[in-house]
Amino acid sequence: MVRLTVDLIARTNNHLRNRKDETFTQYLKRVTHLNFSNKHIDCLDDLSVCRNLTVLYLYDNDIREIRSLGFLTTLTHLYLQNNCISCIESLSGLKRLEKLYLGGNYLTVIEGLEHLEELRELHIENQKIPPGEKLLFDPRTLHSLSKSLSVLNISNNNLDELKGLADLENITQLVAVDNHLTDIKDLEIVLGKWPRLWRMDLTGNPICHTPKYRDKVIVLSKALEILDGREIKEMARRFLLNWKASRDARKKSREENPAGRLGFQPLYGFEHPQSILPVQYHNQRYTEEHKPKYFLMAQKQNAHKLRHLQNPTAKKTINITEEIRQLAVKDPTSSLPGQDILEPHLHSQVVL
Repeated sequence: MVRLTVDLIARTNNHLRNRKDETFTQYLKRVTHLNFSNKHIDCLDDLSVCRNLTVLYLYDNDIREIRSLGFLTTLTHLYLQNNCISCIESLSGLKRLEKLYLGGNYLTVIEGLEHLEELRELHIENQKIPPGEKLLFDPRTLHSLSKSLSVLNISNNNLDELKGLADLENITQLVAVDNHLTDIKDLEIVLGKWPRLWRMDLTGNPICHTPKYRDKVIVLSKALEILDGREIKEMARRFLLNWKASRDARKKSREENPAGRLGFQPLYGFEHPQSILPVQYHNQRYTEEHKPKYFLMAQKQNAHKLRHLQNPTAKKTINITEEIRQLAVKDPTSSLPGQDILEPHLHSQVVL
């Protein structure tokens, strides 16, 4: 067991004291960076004497509790990844903290960050979560970080949705690889509330296998520049946006048509109205009240022709010779020279 104390700092960093007349206490007051990573540390002592400490490296240790770090009010960067931390506590005093690294611990709930108003980056990937559970977020913490947090790493935490993070309106970078995200609609909700998001990585989620997944995400987020490690070309974005606009216009046009109305332009000027009926409607049976108007007109005209042909009084005699003589009078050039009378076999009458 190794406890991080002031004495341990003195023994480890004694060579860093470059002023011969400087006491160790004076040195601790002016030190800004301390690196105790991978030192088998499992317990932390009160380090509040380090009044100007801004960066503290404590990753790759066996630390279980972090209560004493709440007195380091000048900290801006805190590295605690790959420890044994199961609860975030007593960090409310870190008013200036900008970057917090807690990946590779035993956290199941992200909480206790309500007063970190300057926090810009939160890295909580690869938590050792019990089987069947997922990482949870305290709504109070999310609300407190909604204005400041811009970088969030939540990879490999068994997450199946992101809509709970929608309040983080200033997110610019999201890394959520190797989770269980499946719903494109869930993604649509958060992307609509993250107008500044320019980088997102969802590699290793089932949602990445959704048909046209990349195209849909590009359309949903106009500010996105890098998706799953690949740059988004502006030409591709414009093409997809134009395609979406065209599709939406067609959809709106269909919705504006009344129920049951045929979706094509009426045609005019045909001699036979039945010819304008689309092929797909030829064999359909209509009730009398639902029949298209032009279809009824076609039926009436056909019925009228049929009655006319079946009427025996409609027969008339046509004198072919007389008709041809009249045509010849109108157009003399149409007659052959020397022939004033047609051939005898044409002197007949045809009855229709």
